[in-house]
Amino acid sequence: MERTRRSRPSEHRRRILAVCTATVLAVPGLVALSSSARAADADLAKNGGFESGLANWTCTAASTVTTPVRSGSSALKATPAGSDYAQCSQTVTVKPDAQYTLSGFVRGSYVYLGASGTGTTDVSTWTQSAADWQQLSTTFRTGASTTKVTIYTHGWYGTGTYYADDLSLTGPGVDAGQPPAVPTGLRTGTLTSSSVGLSWTAVSGATGYAVYRDGVKVQTATGTSATVSGLAASTAYSFQVTATNDAGESAKSATVTATTPAGSGGGGGSSDLPTHALVGYLHASFANGAGYTRMADVPDSWDVIDLAFGEPTSATSGDIRFNRCPVAECPTVESDADFKAAIKAKQAAGKKVLISIGGQNGQVQLTTTAARDTFVSSVSKIIDTYGLDGLDIDFEGHSLSLDASDTDFKSPTTPVVVNLISALKTLKAKYGAKFVLSMAPETFFVQLGYQYYGTGKWGGQDPRAGAYLPVIHALRDDLTLLHVQDYNSGSIMGLDNQYHSMGGADFHIAMTDMLLTGFPVAGDANNVFPPLRPDQIAIGMPATTNAGNGYVSPAEVTKTLDCLTKKTNCGTYTTHGTWPSLRGLMTWSINWDRFGGWEFSRNFDSYFG
Repeated sequence: MERTRRSRPSEHRRRILAVCTATVLAVPGLVALSSSARAADADLAKNGGFESGLANWTCTAASTVTTPVRSGSSALKATPAGSDYAQCSQTVTVKPDAQYTLSGFVRGSYVYLGASGTGTTDVSTWTQSAADWQQLSTTFRTGASTTKVTIYTHGWYGTGTYYADDLSLTGPGVDAGQPPAVPTGLRTGTLTSSSVGLSWTAVSGATGYAVYRDGVKVQTATGTSATVSGLAASTAYSFQVTATNDAGESAKSATVTATTPAGSGGGGGSSDLPTHALVGYLHASFANGAGYTRMADVPDSWDVIDLAFGEPTSATSGDIRFNRCPVAECPTVESDADFKAAIKAKQAAGKKVLISIGGQNGQVQLTTTAARDTFVSSVSKIIDTYGLDGLDIDFEGHSLSLDASDTDFKSPTTPVVVNLISALKTLKAKYGAKFVLSMAPETFFVQLGYQYYGTGKWGGQDPRAGAYLPVIHALRDDLTLLHVQDYNSGSIMGLDNQYHSMGGADFHIAMTDMLLTGFPVAGDANNVFPPLRPDQIAIGMPATTNAGNGYVSPAEVTKTLDCLTKKTNCGTYTTHGTWPSLRGLMTWSINWDRFGGWEFSRNFDSYFG
């Protein structure tokens, strides 16, 4: 959230461009073609001609085209941009201590083909310029214990679009056998308001299983049971399961259905909120172009009022202070006594008032346990002084980032992440079930995690990519509201594998669908971020064009809500469900909405009655 009208698209673009990986390249020049593959050799690359789209490949900034093609009906088209050189990669099963030849046809300037994880010397080859299809080829020998190798192709920084087709990896094949049989005996077990237990009969030859909810893969399992969590209360779901091994995945099992029982509305005090809530930030510690708004003058439309902002004395101190706007900056500011009295009046009317920590200028890095403990005590003092209902975490900028070795969002190890989780759990335990906990991350820290997480497998990515995911996941049972800032955002890839940009309902629909459906982190189907409950989700939007990039008209807001809660009035993006219990909207800010004639809140009130 920003204190001024100035937006920060350049900062977000820099982050988006910084997430892509760097590759150590071999000495320029084509490697001589290897001798013909032996009769026993096989082509181990799957979908090397891209006839099945991007299936089997993990790509950035890429798609398939019907022209130009080298053979067949499709080829790869990828466009490097900034520091993203548009890599497509595939991990292939190989034999140890065996010779392999990697080859493919490319067009464009500075196109590379290579293999990593060989267990010996990783290789790559490239062409500086290929006006027409040109074959690249290189060879390598696997290490004594190597069973997996990653092959890839990519362009180079700022050199334009490249094309690739007919990629192959020839060498001794690995007899993977047949995919497992279809699992049988799928049945439901324990049901709660937010989870369904499943079990099934073991399949011979299976090394794992995949669980599908309403046709979408949501998690994997190594045994014959799983619990699908993050569900909505009083909602019907369908489930299927498949069996997997190195040869592939079986067909889906027969479908079972389950309806979750009614719940209390979730943890974190969400049961005290109205079914559909409006959340807004109140500029309480500063003034900007929107002007100062007294607490007593906040209309009843606002169900949750986040006081902006509590800020640290230094980035790593953990010592959070909330300083109300001085008279010199805000001539109409009320006294502390009147401010506290207005808070009590709002609470008596059923409203929640929280302290929001962070914002654009409030970098908070809990690098030590001492900073963690100071954070807990200083935030508690603010909550107690003003009699507040809870806490909003609005960490931006460089507050959260992941260590290079921290690769699993379910088991984080980075101190700033671990200490924040610990601090929030401590505060929740201290104040009890009615304590309201909300978070307002940017898309870069959440939905971007579908493509990138931390520094990535090859290093070089922005360590902040997806860095909120471990915090959200660890606190999902305590979290009252998550309202991602769907503004000041670069383009983000949705679950349809298309990039979505601000400016219309589709962006909000795609970003929200990801939270309510869940998604594989960094494209890893074995590492799925589970969906959140719809009553935990509010959609973050700017109140006016002055408030931030990404403003949409009331008509587009209505389209967003229609699509997500009714599955009507949808645009080009197809959602994976319908969520009538979606909690509502968040906006930056109450002050800017007042500046805009209360357009945002009036539209919300009109929609939900």
